[in-house]
Order: sequence, then C-alpha cells, then structure tokens
Amino acid sequence: MPAPERIPPRPVRQEADHDGSPPAELLADGELTVRGRLGGASNTVLYCTVAGAGAEGGDGGREVPCVYKPVRGERPLWDFPDGCLARREVAAYEVSEALGWRLVPPTVLRDGPYGEGMCQLWIGPRPDGTEEPGADGGPAAAELLALVEEGEPGPGWKPVVPVGVGGGRTALLVHADDPRLRRLAVLDAVINNADRKGGHLLTAPDGELYGIDHGVTFHTDDKLRTLLWGWAGEPLPEEALEALRGLSAALADGGPLATRLAGLITSAELDALRKRTDALIAAGRHPLPGGDWPAIPWPPV
Repeated sequence: MPAPERIPPRPVRQEADHDGSPPAELLADGELTVRGRLGGASNTVLYCTVAGAGAEGGDGGREVPCVYKPVRGERPLWDFPDGCLARREVAAYEVSEALGWRLVPPTVLRDGPYGEGMCQLWIGPRPDGTEEPGADGGPAAAELLALVEEGEPGPGWKPVVPVGVGGGRTALLVHADDPRLRRLAVLDAVINNADRKGGHLLTAPDGELYGIDHGVTFHTDDKLRTLLWGWAGEPLPEEALEALRGLSAALADGGPLATRLAGLITSAELDALRKRTDALIAAGRHPLPGGDWPAIPWPPV
C-alpha cells in the first residue's frame, strides 16, 4: 500500500469565529427538548434541541441541535473518583477558550429533563436527518488518520504506532501533520486527556476541527492517552507557547477563569492544571508518552 497522500492543509485562523453558532447563553438558558438517545456510549448521551425564548417551538421554528449528558446517567469510574464527567467536559471547553483556539464546541453545565448535565453544541450531520441546506461536516478521522501497510508515511504525515490489521500483518498508524491537530495535541497535554480517539475528531460545516468527549480529563496523575503522538518530543511552535503563557496568566488564583474552573474540578486538579501548563512552557516541547499508563486509547477509533 503506498503512503497516503497529504491532505491540503487549511490555514489556521488566529481568531476563530462561530458564524451561525449559538452563544453559550442559548445552550444554558434555552428550552431543552430531548429528541432521542445515541447508542454505543457507555454513559447516557441524549440528542436534543434547544430554542431561545424568541424562537418558535415544534416544526414551525429553527431549533439548534445539541448533546445533553446528564450526570445521573454517568457510569462511575474507579480511576476518576472525584467530580463528574459533565463538569470536566465544561472545564475542557473553558480551557480551550482561554487558549484562544476554540477546539471544543460551546459547552455549558445546566439543568435538563434528567437533572444537571453537560449541554454541548452538536457538530456534524443531525441524526434525525433534519439538515439545513448546505450543512456538512462530521467525523474527521477518515481524513486525518490512515494506515500504512508498506514503507514509511509520505510527506505531511506523522507516524504513531504499529497496529495489527489481521492475518498476522501489521500496519503503521499515522496522523496528518495538520496545524489544527497539533493545537489539539497541546490542548490534550494541558487537560491531561486520557481518551483522545479518532472518533472524537469532528469538523463543522465551515471546516473547522473540533474535539469532543472530554469526560476523562484533569486527573492529578499523568494519564495522557492519545493518537496524536506524532509530535512527541518536538519543539512547541511559538504560537503554542504564546497561547500557553496566556493560559498560565489566566489561571492565576482569583481570576475569572480560575474561579469558573474551581466550580468544575477539584482544587488539586486545578493546581495540577497550572503545573502542567507551566511545565509545558518550561520544557518548550510536546510531551513524551509516560511509562505508567497506556499511551494509546483502545479502540483507537
């Protein structure tokens, strides 16, 4: 199998926008209606719509799609005993916004039909088929991940790890050398993401890349587990160091970001977040896999 061709890179915008996307206030305060449950998840994941006070309900008005994950539907995790998955997902959004990269869809903590939970803007095609004209986007793994069964990856690709493909054969898992993915790798290192799978990569209709499912993050121990190891040990780009310095300043005790995060994660987790951020700045490099925790999530996609 020849090396995969490089996907033409999209320029990284310094100021990402969300034209047509609702503000977090709508997700927090709008009328939340459950439309169905998404299968295949270990926790309760509900597909919903949210409408503001000025929007019409039912079939006559525009309703914004979203995901609602109630806390009461979470399965307890022995290695993440503190807090809840929903609050960590909101904390990941807050950190992404503080970095200025907007890699996580707008996410809020709110009450819903099944109690407190995380509510996040839906990215990609709607499962109910009620698409608006021209809507596209959705899972991005097919564009950003590949398997190379012979030889080395071509230009524009980063090797990750050999994987079994059946019949006693192995292939090299690679990911695109894409600036959007590189930003996401930095975010994952900051929030200590223990589950960055390929299926957690989505593109919006405007082509922007987002990461979802950040419930197992912010642990005080090193639990970074991701498919985005292609830059491991390489120097961080200057734009990443600049964003990290801004985050470090925003995490100062008593600041607005630190105050919001204090309501979402424990004080020990917040302190560990500060230390990880400052350690990345001091090292100036992408982290290497640790030896006490599996470096690759399973299944990878």
